[in-house]
Amino acid sequence: PHLSSLSLSLSLSPIMPQVSLPPLSAHSLYLSASAKLRPLLPSLPPPVRDVDVPPLFREPYILSGYRPPGLPWRCYLLSLFQLHNETLNVWSHLLAAGVLGVSLQGPEGRGLSLDAASLPLLLYVLSALTYLSCSAAAHLLQAHSELAHYSLFFLDYVGVAIYQYGCALALSVYSAEPAWTLAVGQVFLPAAAILSWLSCTSCCVAKLCFRRPYPLCRKLCQVVPLGVAYLLDVSPLAHRLATTAWTGSSTLHGLQVALFLLAACFFSCPVPERCSPGRYDVIGHAHQLFHLLLALCTLAQQEALFHDFLSRRPALLRRFGEERLLLACASFPCLALCSALTALTMRGRARARLKKEQR
Repeated sequence: PHLSSLSLSLSLSPIMPQVSLPPLSAHSLYLSASAKLRPLLPSLPPPVRDVDVPPLFREPYILSGYRPPGLPWRCYLLSLFQLHNETLNVWSHLLAAGVLGVSLQGPEGRGLSLDAASLPLLLYVLSALTYLSCSAAAHLLQAHSELAHYSLFFLDYVGVAIYQYGCALALSVYSAEPAWTLAVGQVFLPAAAILSWLSCTSCCVAKLCFRRPYPLCRKLCQVVPLGVAYLLDVSPLAHRLATTAWTGSSTLHGLQVALFLLAACFFSCPVPERCSPGRYDVIGHAHQLFHLLLALCTLAQQEALFHDFLSRRPALLRRFGEERLLLACASFPCLALCSALTALTMRGRARARLKKEQR
């Protein structure tokens, strides 16, 4: 009887088809989207070792993670989303530039005005955006060719010179104490402009005239002018930190000085990759740490200058005078033009030398 009832129930129950659905996951959706987009994008070759690229593109103790030269420009643009030994160099400055771009709305959230009191602050923000953008472009695109390598790093040095003068201008206007202004205020900005241009020129010359393996004098040719320019540019801040109590923005200024000095150490010494060549090729080498610390330094400096601007704005025109502020700002485009002309001249020499070597 049990068997007959079981057979009866089976005959009466409808037969339902069995359908199995594959489980959806983020990984499967990513693979599906990648398969659809892959035909639309050029395929990027994997990074290669140092022996597979010309000596110009190699960095000491970095053995892998290089992008092969000679690819279309779009491949280097798309390598922004590829993991190689320049990825963090690019993204650290791009993200900092994005944060600074938001700061163009001003410390009060209403946008930076173009009056004489706030114009130095606007020029500072533009100078920081310039150096961050030029640096990101240089590290992203320099592997295209030897001429592109020289040209883009010359542009990077122009951005550094512009930023140096932007810092000097803003610190002398917003962060300096009256005693410092009376002592060196008349000669400070002309000297800062000259040293900024000399820094750009010396870096361009060091880049073009020395070849790997680089001698010590190449590093000195870069570091010494940059160091002298920094010591002058930071002098109003050093006087303030040494003679007044650390309240308000002074702590932020002290932080940005500490971050810059630490970044300078990593710029000068290839640590940690020197201790373990090949281990820090993609993540953790000295130039990446230099970029990260410099980006944090710039953000701390911007916040400190905003505090100084808000606290000292009412007395700025009475202290400096509108004509003096406008004259100081007028030297900003002059410095940018001189630095750009220097970089173009050095690019012409690099092109001539590369043509001569190819004959």
